[in-house]
Amino acid sequence: MAKLWCSLCIITVLELSHVAISRQEHVATPPLPVLPLPTFSQLKWQQRELIMFLHFGVNTFTDSEWGTGEESPTIFNPSGLDTSQWVTVAAEAGISLMILTAKHHDGFCLWPSNYTDHSVISSPWENGHGDVVHEFVKAVEASGLDAGLYLSPWDRHDRRYGHDLEYNEYYLAQLQELLTKYGSVNEIWFDGAKGKNAKNMSYYFTDWFAMARELQSSINIFSDAGPDVRWVGNEHGFAGNTSWSTINSTLLSIGNASIIDYLNTGDPKGTNWLPAECDVSIRQGWFWHKSESPKKLSQLLEIYYNSVGRNCVMLLNVPPNTTGLISESDIHRLKQFRTAIDTIFSINLAENCPVKASSQRGGRGGGFGPENVLDSDHIWTYWSPSEDSNGNHWIEMRVPNGGTGFNVVRIQEPIGLGQRIVRHGIYVDGKELVEGTTVGYKRLHRLGEVIHGGDVRIIIKESKGLPLISSVGLHFDPYWKPGRQLIF
Repeated sequence: MAKLWCSLCIITVLELSHVAISRQEHVATPPLPVLPLPTFSQLKWQQRELIMFLHFGVNTFTDSEWGTGEESPTIFNPSGLDTSQWVTVAAEAGISLMILTAKHHDGFCLWPSNYTDHSVISSPWENGHGDVVHEFVKAVEASGLDAGLYLSPWDRHDRRYGHDLEYNEYYLAQLQELLTKYGSVNEIWFDGAKGKNAKNMSYYFTDWFAMARELQSSINIFSDAGPDVRWVGNEHGFAGNTSWSTINSTLLSIGNASIIDYLNTGDPKGTNWLPAECDVSIRQGWFWHKSESPKKLSQLLEIYYNSVGRNCVMLLNVPPNTTGLISESDIHRLKQFRTAIDTIFSINLAENCPVKASSQRGGRGGGFGPENVLDSDHIWTYWSPSEDSNGNHWIEMRVPNGGTGFNVVRIQEPIGLGQRIVRHGIYVDGKELVEGTTVGYKRLHRLGEVIHGGDVRIIIKESKGLPLISSVGLHFDPYWKPGRQLIF
């Protein structure tokens, strides 16, 4: 009898285990990714949204943009240099990554390089014993922010420039100094800028990229051709209305003006994940000039919508002045800018709205329902339609009438699974208000009017694979004046 009872217990346990396993097997799994995908470092970079450039060097003291290379290092003497002030300003503006021009085209080095005396060594600042790069990195690390560096390929001072082997060896030597002596560097900036009359010079970019990756394994390498972050193709901070993070890197070359449009929009058939960075200065120039003042708040917001709001990262240059500080007028504008961004996006009117969708993967309770677009995770939780929904994909929120209303619609894709949406539309009570193309990490649409209620439906008209949406926001922008012409 005891043996029979034990046998029945074993059979019951096995049956229950089989049921449990079967139930687990029926839990909906995530859809397959659409390649290519971002790396961990690229994903972290994308989520920064707003980062800072700092152009600082001998040009700061000569009131010029491109130095000649003949400037005397003795002119570099910032009387009150305080990199902690730079970092405080950045942190208060919500910036998590700062990139310093360690060397610009004039060849003057902000660190005591072993390979040239055209640097802070020959300046009166700190009696020739100073190191701006060290001060900068130390301040950034102390505040919990991340540091990046720009090392100009074009060097108008060094005699080796124009001699391929000699100069590339020199450049790599300096790159090694910067990437081994100053701790973690999150982004390294390379470009192809040089004057029309510059000496012919072949840069060994492949060697440079390999060295950077060897010395800093998690670094993002920026250039016209990536390999991690690409130039957007202009210095106005504007991405294309269609903006893919994917592109074919085999079609790219650094300093090639003929690919600017391609850089600006990316490529839906691209085989490389290479998102765009939109560089722009808070002033007219890149270096500080006493005669210049910061851009208006309305201009900065326009740039924000056309960079961050078009699936890119906005790299805003804020140049320190001759004292070695960020100017009060720039600080004031940055505070206004941060306040404006927070005012617009801190409240999501969709948050408490009922939400429904055309279908959902795994059915109700399957983990991929439309409610996911209203949570705080914009990468790994998302709405996914079912595989058999025949291309009719939409998500809808019912916004109650009254209240402040909204004039900005935010849509985000879970780019950890690739960029998918090719075309989409936004409808309110059946009327199409927006006909859009790509979405990517973030797409911001400003409307021509304030909407005070109704059924807001986002229809995915075309996508690569199943369309996925990780977040939707309905926001009110009090600064937005439709039809206003902005002069840059």
